[in-house]
Amino acid sequence: MYKISQRRYLGNKNSILDFIDDIIKKEVGEFDSFCDIFSGTGVVSSYFNDKNKKIISNDLLYQNFVSLNAFLNYEDFDETKLQRIIKEFNASTTSRENYFSKNFGGRYFSKKIAKKIGFIREEIKRFFLEDAINLKEKHILLTSLNYSIDRIANTVGHYDAYIKKEIREQKFEMKMLDIDLDKNRRNEVHNIDANMLIRDIECDVLYLDPPYNSRQYCDTYHLLENLTQWKKPEVFGVAKKFDRSKIKSEYSLKSAADSFDDLIINAKCKYILLSYNNMGDRGNSRSNAKISDEEIIKSMSRRGKVKVFEKDYKAFTTGKSKHDDNKERVFFVKVER
Repeated sequence: MYKISQRRYLGNKNSILDFIDDIIKKEVGEFDSFCDIFSGTGVVSSYFNDKNKKIISNDLLYQNFVSLNAFLNYEDFDETKLQRIIKEFNASTTSRENYFSKNFGGRYFSKKIAKKIGFIREEIKRFFLEDAINLKEKHILLTSLNYSIDRIANTVGHYDAYIKKEIREQKFEMKMLDIDLDKNRRNEVHNIDANMLIRDIECDVLYLDPPYNSRQYCDTYHLLENLTQWKKPEVFGVAKKFDRSKIKSEYSLKSAADSFDDLIINAKCKYILLSYNNMGDRGNSRSNAKISDEEIIKSMSRRGKVKVFEKDYKAFTTGKSKHDDNKERVFFVKVER
């Protein structure tokens, strides 16, 4: 079974979950509701998920929304049926070209595997349209497909580019997801701009993990977004990306500090935690932080006294950038105004 943490994702917080938890135990104590408003793949949401708590998860990318629904939403599904379908998918073969193989075969995957991926995606669509699977089951199958191809993709861990060498044939295998449905009874999952959602929700703990720099996640994971949406858009360039203008994050633009200030002002919560690493201006221009420490503290100070916690941290990168003194920081405020 796939666990929620088993996807490669830039900026994931797998290695500092205990650090975040320690801060919450020390500064917050018991709480009833937790909002992870920039969820990504959902590892932080999952870590705090409990049947006695309400977890609000959100991400702008549809692929992550689908995954969050699969793992964290309280909707019924037939695991026996899904195991059978997954087994059939794994055993399936096809020689027929399709949208996915034409665009991504021979680049991110071998032609053979790309044909199979496209075939499976069409089958998931057909099963759903014919009511052979419900929405939750569709989300589970799509998430399993994304996790499976991510393990064998001809990349360095994301889809900004593929490795330009002969593609070694690898075993493609889908798996069922590790879902504890009983924990999900009170949860919500959203697919909306964080600054819009913040106006409509309330929570005890608001956890923020926005993009740090100009690297847009819709660029980095365009292939999985394309496969999950399955609208079959025209793609272009060497990397075969589609038009992503409508899903660009404000937090990767020059306006990031203004967006962050707006988010903090409109938050209806008791505590705010912000994860933000200390790359500063030590990386290349695309890696430079879009919000300065001074801007973070100025905005969060509007709501209360700011505390800063630090932990040495080895981030998941493409292997090109190394910063031995990289630290993950958590800015914390108890909301007083």
